[in-house]
Amino acid sequence: MRLLADHTPAPGERWIYSAGFNAGPALADTGRIDVELADLARLSDAGARTALLSHQGSAKDGSARHLDYLADYLTRRLGRPVTYLPENSTARARGWALALEPGGIALFGNTRLDPREERGDPELARDLARLGDRVAIGGFSKAHRRHASNTGLLDHLPGWAAAGLVGEARALDPWAAGAGAAAGGKAGADGSGDRAGDGAGDGGPSVAVLGGVKPEKTLIGLRGLTRTHHLVIPGGVVLNTLLAVTGHRIGRSELGSDPEGCARVAREVLARTGGAGIHLPRVVVAAGPDGTVRHLPLDRGVPDDHAIVDFEVQPGAIELLRRAGRVLVAGTPGRHAEGNRHAAAAVLAARAHAPGRTLLLGGDTVAELPWDGPRSTGGGSALQYLVEGTCAVFEALDANAARTDPAPRRPGTDPTPHQPRRGAAHDDR
Repeated sequence: MRLLADHTPAPGERWIYSAGFNAGPALADTGRIDVELADLARLSDAGARTALLSHQGSAKDGSARHLDYLADYLTRRLGRPVTYLPENSTARARGWALALEPGGIALFGNTRLDPREERGDPELARDLARLGDRVAIGGFSKAHRRHASNTGLLDHLPGWAAAGLVGEARALDPWAAGAGAAAGGKAGADGSGDRAGDGAGDGGPSVAVLGGVKPEKTLIGLRGLTRTHHLVIPGGVVLNTLLAVTGHRIGRSELGSDPEGCARVAREVLARTGGAGIHLPRVVVAAGPDGTVRHLPLDRGVPDDHAIVDFEVQPGAIELLRRAGRVLVAGTPGRHAEGNRHAAAAVLAARAHAPGRTLLLGGDTVAELPWDGPRSTGGGSALQYLVEGTCAVFEALDANAARTDPAPRRPGTDPTPHQPRRGAAHDDR
């Protein structure tokens, strides 16, 4: 894998920079933008011409919109004009890219306005690749996506890994190494009965909190972290799926965009673990059709016209959180933005004494939760990296380098961060 930091850009070089900004107009959290600024400035200062690609929202649900507001923010932060050009795969877009002046940066149209982007369409990838002669891949938050403007570009152009992509992966390495639940026992469904002693040797057992609505929290997170952590506390769609497959009434609670796939994984995990190491609440918080919130005993079920929006963390799990040597929080466990903060408040309060050993993953999680400790802009990508030791984009960059620059690695050079780590969780998919 080639690193952009090792390349000396020359005046006039034509670059595509595949970023992962995915920020709405409110710019509530700009971490995914700011991590790319140094590389963008370096290319511009060297006189390279940069066609910048990024995504926001999705064509699937109509949430994708134009990115002119991002060009304004980039202009302010970079101290140089960044033009917004609303197309990216058309002949006109190619003309705009060719017309860029040395040192110029232009942000092209939101890649997710085209439904082919999320399908990884090869024709779209080929058209996007015509915006430049080489590509820098940034955006760790999309490192797990096999999308046209991400891994797809690497089928057509020589690629380099941007500093932010590499840095975020390296920062995650200490959170994966040695976090093995195999070294000890598992906690019970209420978080009690931990037989793991001191866990991974860093002061206590390991706990993971999963929330949000994206399917990868179940498909990757639940499947993998139940192998490497003493306790997993599911919330959001992960919790709803587990409750549904165990026969609980969940009313109209959300099951996400891949309910069948998530249900299949939930059953596999429960069959493997017998439920040990997975926290299931005794009391859930459900909202009715008029928005009224009720705390309901789980064993009585959720009424058909109610939806689970939060839950109460059991005392045994809170005690385990206090003792944990490391805690991952991947997604808000309740609908935090709507004021449902019981589970999140309990988790953060239990970790207030150890912020340096608590890691928040994902843009929404970082933006919504009041936390000053370690954080990663990656949600699904961070989960995949922690569980599998690699991500789709690192594999694609590695293959790209072997194909376009077959020179062997020099003896003694450091391994690249995409290589699977010893001890990465086995994925039995």
